[in-house]
Amino acid sequence: MDYKILDKNNIIEYIHSIEEVKNYFNADDLYIDEIGDGNLNYVFIIKSIPNPKKALILKQAVPYLRCVGEEYPLSRERMTFEIRALEQFSKITSNYIPKLYDVNEDMSCVIMQYLGEHIIMRQGMINKTLYPNFAEHISTFLAQNLFKTSSLYLNSTEKRELIDKFNSNTELCKLTEDFVFTFAFMEHETNDEYSINHNLAKELFEDSNFKKAVLGLKYKFMTQSDALLHGDLHTGSIMLNQEETFIIDPEFAFVGPFGFDIGALIGNLIMSYTSHVALNTQEEYRIWILKAIEEIFIKFEEKFLHLWNEQEESALIVNGFIHNYDLLEYKKEFMLNIFQDALGYAACKMARRMFGIAGVADIRDIKDEKIRDYAIKMTLDIAKVLVKDHKNITKVETVLHIIKEKTK
Repeated sequence: MDYKILDKNNIIEYIHSIEEVKNYFNADDLYIDEIGDGNLNYVFIIKSIPNPKKALILKQAVPYLRCVGEEYPLSRERMTFEIRALEQFSKITSNYIPKLYDVNEDMSCVIMQYLGEHIIMRQGMINKTLYPNFAEHISTFLAQNLFKTSSLYLNSTEKRELIDKFNSNTELCKLTEDFVFTFAFMEHETNDEYSINHNLAKELFEDSNFKKAVLGLKYKFMTQSDALLHGDLHTGSIMLNQEETFIIDPEFAFVGPFGFDIGALIGNLIMSYTSHVALNTQEEYRIWILKAIEEIFIKFEEKFLHLWNEQEESALIVNGFIHNYDLLEYKKEFMLNIFQDALGYAACKMARRMFGIAGVADIRDIKDEKIRDYAIKMTLDIAKVLVKDHKNITKVETVLHIIKEKTK
């Protein structure tokens, strides 16, 4: 099928050409509305008029950056990688991926389950909503997908085929290299205007030890092909309620370092925590966030190691190569490296959101400038410690101590 940009006027004709989607709606009259507020793509909701609970989401990439317009060209191939990632994650952890009704790489389009009873996690956390099952769900998603797309599980041919399938996602990887690891830590035209003449921004831009640590993490991001990553796993890429958790928007997917997705998520949870400290919201909610951070780290390691202990051979390990007690020591060091890298990436994600492009609503939407500055300072204080010292931190208890100390 030749590519064409979909809109309210031609979507119905398009979906009637797809048997599974046509059967889902039967002969119902349909209502189409654009609901996307993201930076990259267009998102539409398709609803049955007689039965509004019967609905699907259509997401399409256009050949430019949605939030800017046609003057900022961007390859629509990003949707190819989102489609492939959704399919891959769904094979491994279908409970945490919206049901896919149709995917079409030629049209850069995916039609999927409408999550009408779920909310974007960032908004839920701003509203101080507790999610008692989240740590359990997300640790399973991370452990299963990171392990089963790595050389600890796949054979050598399978792993190299996976890399070939995803690692031409060069444009969005470059966006991460620029906006997560570089521009946000220097004077740059893309930074938020709030950074101009801001003392905290100046301190960050002049912190050479911070920058050297960031370079080490950026180099790993650019060169280390551990497992298939979501690539942008923050609280805006998760929809959930008290019972279910769904991962969305993996257009940044590529094969990269184990710790990156974990760190991205943890960094966003810490930013939620600092915003609630600054706003002096109820202590119960802040305690829940810290508990979630702790549980994610602990549960991820337990589940990842369980999968590894059950795996007899892989591209990395062949039976008889190493004694069991030596292998156990190797695994312990391996998991520590993932943990430490995750802390470093969490710090980069936190710091880059303070003055770089695309800040987080948790902090940037705080109206009172003094309170917002307080949240920024606490976030940067934590980020600086984590990025500079991540190779020396060995326990999650230390991380929690750092967070508490820097938010007194």
